[in-house]
Amino acid sequence: MLMIHIKKYSENITNQDIPTKRYDSLEISPVHIHKNKKCHKEAILALGDEIVTHLHSRNQLMNVEMVPEKAFVEQ
Repeated sequence: MLMIHIKKYSENITNQDIPTKRYDSLEISPVHIHKNKKCHKEAILALGDEIVTHLHSRNQLMNVEMVPEKAFVEQ
């Protein structure tokens, strides 16, 4: 469900639809609880790939630097 929210959020702030032909062709959504885990995994990976590909093509994906966990020290 999180990936769907990310897609909708991106579409709202950019006013551009993200094409998800591969995800749509799988005919599975987060509410299809009767589908097996493998089908859901394939759908999530397809949707994520399509979102990232779209953002890269529009130069909307910022370079994000990962911070090691050790950088977060309790005070």
